[in-house]
Amino acid sequence: MRKAYFTLGFLLGLIVTSSLFAFLKPGNSGASSDVRRLKVSHGLPTNHPIHAGIESFAERVAYYSSGRLQFDVFPNAQLGSGTQTLEQMQAGTLDAAQVGAASLGSFIPEAKVFSLPYLFRSSDHYWAVLNGEIGQELLDALAINASGNPSGFRGLTYYDAGSRNFYAKKAIQAPSDLKGMKIRVMNDSVAIDTMKALGASPTPISWGELYTSLQQGVVDGAENNPPSFVSSRHFEVCKEFSFDHHSRIPDILFISEKTWNSLTPEERGWIQQAAIESTEFERKVWDAAVVDALSVMREQGVTIHEASMEPFMQATEAVREKYAVGELKDLVHRIQQVSE
Repeated sequence: MRKAYFTLGFLLGLIVTSSLFAFLKPGNSGASSDVRRLKVSHGLPTNHPIHAGIESFAERVAYYSSGRLQFDVFPNAQLGSGTQTLEQMQAGTLDAAQVGAASLGSFIPEAKVFSLPYLFRSSDHYWAVLNGEIGQELLDALAINASGNPSGFRGLTYYDAGSRNFYAKKAIQAPSDLKGMKIRVMNDSVAIDTMKALGASPTPISWGELYTSLQQGVVDGAENNPPSFVSSRHFEVCKEFSFDHHSRIPDILFISEKTWNSLTPEERGWIQQAAIESTEFERKVWDAAVVDALSVMREQGVTIHEASMEPFMQATEAVREKYAVGELKDLVHRIQQVSE
């Protein structure tokens, strides 16, 4: 395990190194004593790629501002859950936070598009959308809530959270393999309908209770990305992991509208550039984490399958049609037209 995470540890160490070199540059010598301290929160542990991305964001903001803007990072949900941090940003008591797009549907209708099954054909298609016109439109849309009023926060950038895939005690390579299986899902209507369409019995269970539920047979399987599968040690119970990529839901870095409005145009530019660069860094750390996780899985005797997406896509077409209505229908069509 320790050896498998060498690559991830090496990349995390680059943050410290880059910080040292940044402050050796002439533009960062003699930083102003007039420092503004800001808070950025996320709900993940410090060994997670998202933490690496946010640390990189904070370092780049300090670099561009010559130390005048300093983001203090609060990991592990120290300042609250994703929903709580959104509310804090609305109130102006928190400056910035990472929140998973899956939890945004009740705030921002457009965010529901990320939960639709098999919307993205591949990782390349996914990032072509996020890095393009549609991705920017979605970030801009986060500033407006379901009532058409300002949401109180705005999206800065996307972070990679991989794709969600099935794992169980038996191989899942086609929808027929899921028939009658109890699959743990997030308590989300799209996820629940997706499992039903595939013939499974969706069972919402909290993440913290999932290991015991798998062990005791309360559920037959679950779905997530390889790093989460490994960090949760679910490989001790489930020895079959199937890549079907049924959803790709990004994490998003937000900034409070009140904080944003208090910044000068130059400061906004520093923050926006730092956010873009932190995404590039986080994606590299994420890719390394996946490679390391797959190595651990093989060492632990997990069989890794590459399932064909086509039969899964056909089986869930009605789910996409059910939720892709109104403005979302046009958005889904535009996403599907984006070339890789």
